[in-house]
Amino acid sequence: MKILHTSDWHLGRSFHGTGMLDSQRIFIDNLEKTVREEGVDIVLIAGDVYDRALPGVDVVALLDDALDRLTVAGAHVVVSSGNHDSATRLGFGGRILARGGVHLRTRTEDIGTPVVHPLGAGAELAIYGVPYLEPRVVAEILQAQASTHTAVTTAALDRVRADIAQRASERRVVSIVMAHTFAAGGAGSDSERDLAIGGLGSVPLSLFDGFDYAALGHLHGRQKLSDSVRYSGSPLAYSFSEVNQTKGAWLIEATENGIGAVRAVEWPAPRDLAVLQGPLEELLVREDLRSAQTAYCHITLTDRERPARAMERLRTRFPDTLVLAFAPEGGEREDARTYSQRMAEARDDADICSGFLHHVRGRAASAEEEALIRSTVDCALSLAHER
Repeated sequence: MKILHTSDWHLGRSFHGTGMLDSQRIFIDNLEKTVREEGVDIVLIAGDVYDRALPGVDVVALLDDALDRLTVAGAHVVVSSGNHDSATRLGFGGRILARGGVHLRTRTEDIGTPVVHPLGAGAELAIYGVPYLEPRVVAEILQAQASTHTAVTTAALDRVRADIAQRASERRVVSIVMAHTFAAGGAGSDSERDLAIGGLGSVPLSLFDGFDYAALGHLHGRQKLSDSVRYSGSPLAYSFSEVNQTKGAWLIEATENGIGAVRAVEWPAPRDLAVLQGPLEELLVREDLRSAQTAYCHITLTDRERPARAMERLRTRFPDTLVLAFAPEGGEREDARTYSQRMAEARDDADICSGFLHHVRGRAASAEEEALIRSTVDCALSLAHER
C-alpha cells in the first residue's frame, strides 16, 4: 500500500500581498498526477489545510475540487486540522465524507479512532489523526498533567497507544500517527505561525517512539527527524526564507511487515523565488541575475544613501519585486543622527521639513528639493502673516 504524506497546504494564503490560488491549483494538478502515476492508495494531509479559520468561498471550492479529484483517482484521504484551521468547520460532515473515502480527524474524541485498511496476511494499517491541540483548551478534556504542548500531546498519544495495544492482541498492526506540532529538532521558517512564545511549543521527539511512522505537519521545510518521524513541509513556498527548499511530499510503502521504503516526491514551483542584494545600479545590469527577472524577488539595496524611485527602477528589470529592504554598506548612513536629534538641531521650519524627509526615506533632500521645501515654507508663512 502506498501512502503520500503531505501537510500545510494553506489554501487561500497570499505571498506578500500576491494571491496564490493559481499556484495552489497547479499544486493540486501535480498532486493528482502523482497519485495516478504512483498508484497512491492514501493521501495524508497533516494539518493547515486552509490558511485561516474562515476561508473564502473560492478557497473552499478549491479544496472541494481537490478532494473530488483525489478520490476519483482512487485514493482515500485522511485529513487532520492544524493551528490555522477551524477544527469545527473543517470537520463538518465528517461521517458523511468518510463514506466517500475522505476521513476527517479534527476532534479530540476521535484521536484514538483510526482509519483502518487491510494489508494482507491478517495485518492492518491503522492511521491516527491528531489535530492541533491548544493546551489551554484541551488539557482538561485529555486529562493531561499540565496545560503545555508536551503534556497534551503525551495524553493524546497515550490514547493512540492504548488503541494500538488492544488491536495488536488480535492482529499485526502497522501504525501511522499524524500530528500538527513542532517537534524538537525541526528546522522552521518565517512562514509558520508560532505555537507558543519562547520555544515552549516544541515537544520532545521521543513522544513518537514506537509508532511505525509519524507524519508531521506545521514546519514548512520537508525534513527527516528520524527514520520514522518526518515533516512533509508545505507544497509551495510561503516566505522568502524557503528560497532554497525543494517542495514536495514523502511517498511511503506499507506492508504487513511494517513501513518499507520512504522516498521524496518533488513538485516544480509555479514561480521561482530570488533573494538579491547589492547596490541598485549593479543589480540593474548584472548578467547573472537574468533568471530573477521572472521570479518573485526580495531585494536588499546596499547603497550608502537610499536611491530615489528605488522600487520603480527595480521593477523595470524585476517586475515581481515584492519586498524591498535597505542595508547600507558599512552598517550606518553617513548621517547617523536620530530623528529627535535632527529636530533639535533644526534652524527653522524648512530644516524641520527636510529632516523629516530624510528620516522617512533614508536619503537627504537634494538641492532642488531643499529649494522647493524652503520656497513652500516661505510661501505658507507669508500667507499666515497676511491673515
